[in-house]
Amino acid sequence: MAVGIKDLMEEARADVRSITVEEANALRDDPETVFVDIRDVRELERDGLVAGARHAPRGMLEFWIDPDSPYHKPYFAEDKTFVFYCASGWRSLLAAQVAQRMGLRCASMEGGFGAWCKAELPTETRD
Repeated sequence: MAVGIKDLMEEARADVRSITVEEANALRDDPETVFVDIRDVRELERDGLVAGARHAPRGMLEFWIDPDSPYHKPYFAEDKTFVFYCASGWRSLLAAQVAQRMGLRCASMEGGFGAWCKAELPTETRD
């Protein structure tokens, strides 16, 4: 394999700002910050999500961000900072790198939803 997941993640760590769950929690009520959960919908249904977070499936992210896409979601066009997270922080790190490359201001939450839950921070169930 020419480039493996470890290489991709190392490159993303050099490109993307990472924040701790404590730093992320301090941003939760900031109207200029949007939390984006990129986990599979089954993970959200099973485990819940960060209170107030948006959901964007990893496989659709680029299509939801691009305003020229028929799948575009308007909240991605807002001039805000997007905090991406997944279960452990790996998928969201790569997602944040792509979103940043597409022009968004991004951060990746270290440790993902698992670290958020371990810190006993606010969650909600998916409707």
